[in-house]
Amino acid sequence: MKRLLYLAPSIIVFSLAWPGVGFWGPVLMLGGLIFLHELGHFLIAKWMKLPVEVFSLGFGTRLFGFKWRETDVRLSALPLGGYVKLMGYNDEDPEADDPNGFLSQPTWKRMLFYSGGIIFNLATAVVLLFTLNLDRARVSQVQSRWIVSQVVPQSRADSGGLKVGDELVAIGEKQLKGADWQGEIIPYIQARPEVHTPFQILRNGSAQTLDLVPANEGGKGKIGFLPDIEETPIAWRSLRVGDTGPAILRAFQGTAIATFRITGDYVRLLTFRANIKELGGPIAIARIGSQAAKSGWRNFLSLCALLSINLAVLNALPIPFLDGGHVAMLGFERIRGRDLSISVKERILTGGFMLLASLMVLVFALDIWRLKH
Repeated sequence: MKRLLYLAPSIIVFSLAWPGVGFWGPVLMLGGLIFLHELGHFLIAKWMKLPVEVFSLGFGTRLFGFKWRETDVRLSALPLGGYVKLMGYNDEDPEADDPNGFLSQPTWKRMLFYSGGIIFNLATAVVLLFTLNLDRARVSQVQSRWIVSQVVPQSRADSGGLKVGDELVAIGEKQLKGADWQGEIIPYIQARPEVHTPFQILRNGSAQTLDLVPANEGGKGKIGFLPDIEETPIAWRSLRVGDTGPAILRAFQGTAIATFRITGDYVRLLTFRANIKELGGPIAIARIGSQAAKSGWRNFLSLCALLSINLAVLNALPIPFLDGGHVAMLGFERIRGRDLSISVKERILTGGFMLLASLMVLVFALDIWRLKH
C-alpha cells in the first residue's frame, strides 16, 4: 500500500540543500507519522491473523532490517513513505493469488484493514494533544505580549514598515503591557488621523521604533493591521489527578474540530473553491517542521498532531490508491452485490495514480516557486 504523497526524498534533499531548513525535525516528524500509519495496517492484519510479508519504511532496495516471525521489517532505499505487504496478496494487482484468505475476509474486516492507518493517525493526534493539554493545565503564570498577526497590503502600516510577527511594545505614550486594546488602544489611534505616531516594537529580539501616520478615514485614524495577544507560559505547578479528565476531553475535541476543518479544506480544494497557492508540499512541510522543532517541543508536538490529522484525512479521501479509495471500492462492491471486473479495477487504479501523480507535481512546483519568491 504505497503512500505516494509523502515524498520523503524531496524533504531530505531540500532539508540539506536550503538554508534555514533543519534535518532531524522533518525526518523525525514525517518518519514517525508514516511508521505509525503503517503500524495501524500491520496490527489490524495481525488481529485478523493474516501473515504480513513486509513492513517497510521506504520503497525499493532493502538497506537493512530484521526478521520478526514471518515479517521482514526493513528500511528501504527510497524513503517515499512506507507500505505493509500481506503475504501472498498484493492489493495493487487484482489478479494476484490470495492463498492466505484476505479476499475471503468479511467486507467490514477488509475495510478495517485499509482504515488502520487512518485510525492510528487520528489516535496519534489525540495522544499528542492530550500531552499538550496536560502541560497547559500545569501553567500557573503566563507572559502576555501583543503580536502583529496581519498587515493590510498598501496600508499605512505596510508602507511604514510594520511586519507580521513584530511585538508591539508601545504606541505613542500608550504602553501595550496590560493595555485594553478595544477600549484604550483603538480609540487612541482613531484620535490621531495624519499625526506621526511612534510605534515601539521588538523584531527578532531587536528594539526598533517606526514612525507611522494613521490615515484619515471619516475623521478617524486608521493604520491597517491586526494584532493578536500571545501568552507564553513562564511558570508551572505540579500535575494533579484532576487535570487528566479535562485534558482527555480537550484532546478529542481538538482532534474532531481539526478533522472537520481540514476535511472542509480538502472539499474546497477538490471543488475548485480554494486558492491553489494555499497548497503546501514536502518542502513547505520540511521548513515548517524544522522551525517548529527549533522553537520547542510544544510547538513541534502541536505541528505533529496537525500533520497527523492531515495525513488521516488525506488517506481517507475516496481516491484510488489511497486507503479511502479501497474502502469506497469495497463499499460499492458490497452495495452492488458482486465484485468489479479486473479490467475495471485496473482502470480505476490507473486513474487514481494519474490524479495523485499530477497533484504531487503541482505541490512540488509550488514549493519551488515559494522558495524563489
